[in-house]
Amino acid sequence: MLNAFFCRQVLCARDGNMSTNNKRRGRSGSRSSVTGVPALVKAPTAMSAALASLFECTVCFDFILPPILQCASGHLVCSSCRPKLSCCPSCRRRLGYIRNLAMEKVARYIMFPCKHSNTGCTATLVYTEKAEHEEACKFRKYSCPCPEAPCKWQGGLDQVMPHLTMSHKSIETLQGEKIVFVATDINLPGTVDWVMMQSCFNRHFMLVLGKQEEFDGHQQFFAKVLLIGTRKEAENFAYRLELKGHHRPLIWEAISRSIDEKDDEALLNSDCLVFDTSLAQQFADNGNLRINVTISIALSKNRHIHASKK
Repeated sequence: MLNAFFCRQVLCARDGNMSTNNKRRGRSGSRSSVTGVPALVKAPTAMSAALASLFECTVCFDFILPPILQCASGHLVCSSCRPKLSCCPSCRRRLGYIRNLAMEKVARYIMFPCKHSNTGCTATLVYTEKAEHEEACKFRKYSCPCPEAPCKWQGGLDQVMPHLTMSHKSIETLQGEKIVFVATDINLPGTVDWVMMQSCFNRHFMLVLGKQEEFDGHQQFFAKVLLIGTRKEAENFAYRLELKGHHRPLIWEAISRSIDEKDDEALLNSDCLVFDTSLAQQFADNGNLRINVTISIALSKNRHIHASKK
């Protein structure tokens, strides 16, 4: 009932606001800079803030954005938490997949605060622009991307390289679009990571070669390139990895990924170079593996992956 009451209130306020503006400014009405969004949401008014609070998920406390799901009693739950629940966290009734279309309409007229507001961001946005803003928000926190040792550091994107330089001094940085990444002692037992930084195009890239144990006792290697930047920025760069041995070379080409990704995301999505121990030995020289790395500007934002032996 409360949700329905606020739906009526905001829709009435919208209609009244647009009606008044129509009389003053003609039939065109008053619109904000966002296409199709009334001027009611131009500023974070008290009503907008009160309405936004109704969209807080009782499970994760993030905002519930369309598609909005509810239980039979009308309690809302976000689409991320819904698959993890069997009953409503508010009334304990069984959860279905009931859409609350009225609240979805209300969400169109509300300015939601950025989720990084607790670290200084003052932006308020319509929900359709929220995710894109938060991805590139300068106030968002990044975790340390170095896989070598557990590191609990977090900071802004512009603080990542200074952190790596000061706290992970063993990581070497090479300059240029083409470098040679040398992983030494690849026969070391257990899980091992080799890391190097590459700087070109006024950006910094992290090169990671990892070795891990498979469930059947076998070992596999994986190599990837991560941009010190957002996922959207990473789409602008491509990389090429080439292993040269006594016979045919092994080549892998792909779009770079962002340090924002989870550690095993590229591996799970088969979006990195993967090879087993026997293949690694074919390209190794006295236990050392040399990988030629080339960074380039991506010709297209469409992902292009290529792996081959020549």
